[in-house]
Amino acid sequence: MQRLLFQPLKAVMGSPCLRLLIPGAAPRTQCGCSCGIRRPLRPGQYSTISEVALQPGRGTVSHPSKAAERVVGRWLLVCSGTVAGAVILGGVTRLTESGLSMVDWHLIKEMKPPTSQEEWEAEFQKYQQFPEFKILNHDMTLAEFKFIWYMEYSHRMWGRLVGLAYILPAAYFWRKGWLTRGLKGRVLALCGLVCFQGLLGWYMVKSGLAEKPDSHDIPRVSQYRLAAHLGSALVLYCVSLWTSLSLLLPQHKLPETRQLLRLRRFAHGTAGAFVAGLDAGLVYNSFPKMGESWIPEDLFTFSPLLRNVFENPTTVQFDHRILGITSVAAITALYFLSRRIPLPRRTKIAAVTLLALAYTQVGLGISTLLMYVPTPLAATHQSGSLAVLSVALWLMNELRRVPK
Repeated sequence: MQRLLFQPLKAVMGSPCLRLLIPGAAPRTQCGCSCGIRRPLRPGQYSTISEVALQPGRGTVSHPSKAAERVVGRWLLVCSGTVAGAVILGGVTRLTESGLSMVDWHLIKEMKPPTSQEEWEAEFQKYQQFPEFKILNHDMTLAEFKFIWYMEYSHRMWGRLVGLAYILPAAYFWRKGWLTRGLKGRVLALCGLVCFQGLLGWYMVKSGLAEKPDSHDIPRVSQYRLAAHLGSALVLYCVSLWTSLSLLLPQHKLPETRQLLRLRRFAHGTAGAFVAGLDAGLVYNSFPKMGESWIPEDLFTFSPLLRNVFENPTTVQFDHRILGITSVAAITALYFLSRRIPLPRRTKIAAVTLLALAYTQVGLGISTLLMYVPTPLAATHQSGSLAVLSVALWLMNELRRVPK
């Protein structure tokens, strides 16, 4: 009797119809029985055992798909663009001497600008209590104050936009499982650096608001804090751009020759940020000489000697010129070295673009000096340095080693 009851059930369970209804009964695209019927995969199903092993929650680390990697790469590319915008806007804010117009810092409260005449006058009165108004802008009108206030306000709001561009998508991609283990650590570091940037920016502004009774110089922020603020922004930009390029651009399998190793080492470069903190562009407005001499007499007037490197505007501009000339010479040598090696077309384009931008940047720098640092030209020169850095990162990414 039992054999009569279970025999039909066994036959039915062996049929393709019910096997297709049982989740996990046949992980392959074929139902598993002798009928040979194939079924389409539903979302979330896996066609091979290896894919089942990579499913989240089954004891093995999940690997995001190539499509997910491209989305994350595009997100980080957009993030690096927002950081570049913040750097450029910050440079314009400094060139227009607007950075000290907002004398306090509130994460949420200051997002709403003054709307009435009374609110603007109250904001202007707060500004009048600080050294920049007393020494430099004592005859400033309310309309002029509104201009510099809106410049600094735009910079701060853009900074908040940068923070949101990093943190909100990072939380979403993390939850979706689109970040690898290594990428999770990098994204956490980037989000932490964004928050640190906001605090460092206010710490920098505070240095320009401090009263200095024994000094009659034009109030300005500490060049050390400015260099730290700009430097950390460039680190944020470089890591974001490098990671996005690594995710978006297919890697070249270049043969590891001695020439390639030399080219790869040559492609690494660096730059500085102290000129912006000291208005060093306003010291000697001539080129190639500084005034009437190649080496100015006031190059080492500060004591102790090391202070000149960071605080003497003449020394800072001299160092900036030497760095610029050296960088162009190195990029030129890099270009000619790259021509001797068979490289992919995309890598060659990166090398040519870097060379063209480097000489454009030199032309902009000399023009900025000779024309006594007009704001539009100086802002373009600052933006050009970021463009050179970006293409240098692109070229370095093109030449990166293939992981074994």
